Formats: sequence, C-alpha cells, structure tokens
Amino acid sequence: MKSPCRITRRGFLRSSALAALAPAGCASVQRANNQGYIDAHVHVWTPDLRCYPLAPGFKKSDMKPSSFTPYELWAHCRPEGVSRVVLIQMSYYNFDNRYMLDMMDQHRGIFGGVAIVDETQASLEAEMKALSDRGVRGFRLYTDPKKAEAWRSSDGMKRMWSHAADAGLSMCLLTGADALPAVSRMCRDYPRTRVVIDHFARIGTSGSLPPWDIDELCRLADHANVFVKTSAFYALGAKKAPYLDLGPMIRKVRDAFGAARLMWASDCPFQVEEGHTYADSISLIRGRLDFLTAEDRQWMLRKTAEKVFFS
Repeated sequence: MKSPCRITRRGFLRSSALAALAPAGCASVQRANNQGYIDAHVHVWTPDLRCYPLAPGFKKSDMKPSSFTPYELWAHCRPEGVSRVVLIQMSYYNFDNRYMLDMMDQHRGIFGGVAIVDETQASLEAEMKALSDRGVRGFRLYTDPKKAEAWRSSDGMKRMWSHAADAGLSMCLLTGADALPAVSRMCRDYPRTRVVIDHFARIGTSGSLPPWDIDELCRLADHANVFVKTSAFYALGAKKAPYLDLGPMIRKVRDAFGAARLMWASDCPFQVEEGHTYADSISLIRGRLDFLTAEDRQWMLRKTAEKVFFS
C-alpha cells in the first residue's frame, strides 16, 4: 500500500533542514558505507499521525518517545561508525508497514527491514514477496509457549515458514526462554527456514541470568539456521552500563553458536532512554569483552547482519 501523503514542498524543506542537522554523511543521498558497522535492530516512528495513523488499540500517548525518526537515530549511531541499520516494524503500526518501507525507499542501501504480516490472509505468500521486493528480509513474530506450540498446527504459520525457506527470508522471534523448546520443534520441522532470536530470548529481563535459560537458548545452536541478536543490553541483567555482567552469557552463546551466527543490535530508541547510551551498547562488543577476537567482532558488528538482512 502506498503512503496517503505525498512529499510536499514544506515537508521536503523540513526533511532537508533535519538532514543538515544530522552528522556528516547521514543524508539519504549518501551511499551506505558497506564497511561500517550494522545495527541489527532499531524501531523508528513519526509523530505524523495523519500520514501514518496508529493501528487500532494504540493512541498517541503510547508513543514513548513521541518521535524517533531516522534523523534522530543518526545522531546516536553515526558517531559510533554505524552506517547501516535493520529497521524492525513497530507495534504501533501493526500490519501497516508503510512508514518503515517509506524510510527504506528514501534512504536506499542504508536500511534493511523486518515487517509484520497477518499470517491468516489468503494472499500471504504474495504479501511476503511484495515486501521482500522492497528490501524486507525478515518477518517479526511475537510468541510465548502456547503460541509457539500452536504454530505446528497453524496453516498460516506453515505457509509462512515454508515460503521464508524458499525465498531466503527470516523468521524474527521476540520470545522468552520458556517458548524455546516449542521454537526448537518448529526449527526441526522447517530446517531450511532461517530463524533470528531477538535480545537473547529476553533472558535477564527479571534482573537475573538463569543458567538453565541460557542453556535452553544454546541448545538452539543445534539448528544450523538459527541466529541470535546480542542486543537490548539496557533491559537485561543489572541493566547498568558498561553491562559487563552480560559477558558470561555472551561468551557462552558465542561458544555455542559461533560469532558468525550472532549479531549486535541496539534496540533503539529504548537503548538511549533513561540514562543509557548508544556508545555503551556498541562498546560492549567493540572493545570491552576480551574473549571476543577481532574476527568475532567483525561478524557480530557487521558480517552476520549483512548476510541475513542485506544479501
């Protein structure tokens, strides 16, 4: 679906002014630096609710912060050497992926995309193909143990996972560790389907890092097409920079999967709220964990996300 709003002269001038305020090299006319780092998980949204209305059930006060556009993102990521970003469709818009797609179109080569689709629609495969034609390389799924177990008997999910395998697309899961056994069974049923686990399966959101949950995550390494985002440090463990308490979990996951199946991500804008900073997030992987080799860092900070979301 096309955006209902055309770019007006006023809108063009406003965008140009914002671009001028962004760090050097940020403007959409610039080419992406393919040797720079890749942030594999960022949400963007706009306060322009006329052009991009919120999905039913959401209201303006739910948007916190009230705005997080690409220009606001670049102020954080460009100084740290991040030149490409994977945009994750924001829940505020549900199945309406237009804002994400429009940003991908306006800044070609800089953004990859992970969309949300309705798996019950009759035209599911056609919708997935249309989105992949516009640069989308993954589809976000929210799950819990009950939902994940039901996937194996869901016609829509079976179609979705099958098409993703054939088209080289990814199922990107926001899940807790308690759903991982059911996820593993789905991976066994669809071994060719690439699966990306967001935010360490949210292990550590309670403040502790249960070793049994980490073991459950590491067991997914038996499935060759499962990848893990080492991300959302602000929300895990002690939830305090420099996040060194997450080091043992990162090491165990690295040992299980190998760095070539791990990718760093910030989970902005949430990583830059409440005193947390973008620099502290990327610095944990870039230089604060001495067990990561230079090659590990290259995979985690660029090469894995490049393979999964930009190829």
